[in-house]
Amino acid sequence: MTETHATTGTGAPVFPPGRYGRRRESRRRRPWLVALLLVVVIAVGAALAVRLYRQYGDPNYDAQVLRYSDITDTQVMIEFRVTVPAGGEAICVVRARSRDGAEVGKAEVRVDAAPGESRPITRYLLATTARPINGEVVRCRAA
Repeated sequence: MTETHATTGTGAPVFPPGRYGRRRESRRRRPWLVALLLVVVIAVGAALAVRLYRQYGDPNYDAQVLRYSDITDTQVMIEFRVTVPAGGEAICVVRARSRDGAEVGKAEVRVDAAPGESRPITRYLLATTARPINGEVVRCRAA
């Protein structure tokens, strides 16, 4: 019995010389290039994380909502506490949302810390365009 292409081993195919053009050599892998690209991607990710932390994650101005009350169709009272450096000031963004999640009120509130006080409690009456179901502090930053 003679062997056919179906019964031979699965090695690389053999082509007649000169018939299909010149065959390319297999390229050598460059592991240093892959490592360099990985280092660049990690460095860019770390730089982006540091930038976003500095922009949005300042723990010196951490806010905590204590309660929201006096909810009507046109307002909500938000009471919150902000960690501020002693004698410093902060600007906090407060907002209210309706039952469907839509923002119905938003304002910037200035918070002043008295000398020796680092966590002042602030009460703010936020005007709304519809009945809110909550009041929240979005973020605080240095004034």
